[in-house]
Amino acid sequence: MTTQLSSYEFEVVTVNPQGKIIQRENKKSLYFLEKLEHECGLEMVAVPGGTFYMGSLKTEEGCLPSQTPQHSVTLKPFWMSKYPITQQQWKAVAKLPSIKQSLDPDPANFSNPNHPVEQVSWYDALEFCARLSQYSQRAYYLPSEAQWEYACRANTTTPFHFGETITTDLANYSGVNWEYQGKICSKGSYGQGPLGQDRRETTPVGHFGVANGFGLYDMYGNVREWCEDLWHKNYLGSPENGQAWITHTDEVRRVLRGGSWNCSPRKCRSAYRTKLDPLTSLYDIGFRIVHY
Repeated sequence: MTTQLSSYEFEVVTVNPQGKIIQRENKKSLYFLEKLEHECGLEMVAVPGGTFYMGSLKTEEGCLPSQTPQHSVTLKPFWMSKYPITQQQWKAVAKLPSIKQSLDPDPANFSNPNHPVEQVSWYDALEFCARLSQYSQRAYYLPSEAQWEYACRANTTTPFHFGETITTDLANYSGVNWEYQGKICSKGSYGQGPLGQDRRETTPVGHFGVANGFGLYDMYGNVREWCEDLWHKNYLGSPENGQAWITHTDEVRRVLRGGSWNCSPRKCRSAYRTKLDPLTSLYDIGFRIVHY
């Protein structure tokens, strides 16, 4: 199938350890538009191939054993949706013929066409990919963990693609301290960065107006994003080619990445990973897709 490519400009920012923006840079990237219905489309951004170090150094604040050991992964080029899948995009695909299961056309708790879809399970996300693949005659998938982290980092090695910290002016996460019995159980700041807002809901995709170096938006916060992989307790024996890791485990739980509006900043880091049963659907869980 012939794919018509276009380019777009976006802004990338870098912050200092205190969270102040110290650099702004304008970049360009290629994308193609998957047309769905009427004015609704899905922008798929070119992610170049390359090699990166996946996972976290043990010295990084918030590092857990599941994020280690840091290891080299080499990936081929692929395409990733510019934003988490929106409610408008979800509704359009939910109208397409069923492949394996039905889809609720309006599952989201925070109803708004341009907000990320949420309250969708891993199986729901797979059905979305299957329907879109049949409709478009292009193969769509959930990203592998390696694809997700590589795309998120966009050639950076710091905890966030913004730098050593993050602020709620740049992403939608919980920027307040949560206390229990006089102790902070969830910290709203990261490193030397500031406390911030706690919006308690999703925001429109692209709301903050800044992307990472590959031109992808909302990689941190807003909604946690399903990946294809089964959960493994660490990276020992993980694939080095960027493919989804679906062997050598007794787990049924799947991986989520990126944190959400309901998460602390340390749970939004590029290296952070968590797990849930694939049937789970919560008001801070969505997804984005890849094509390769």
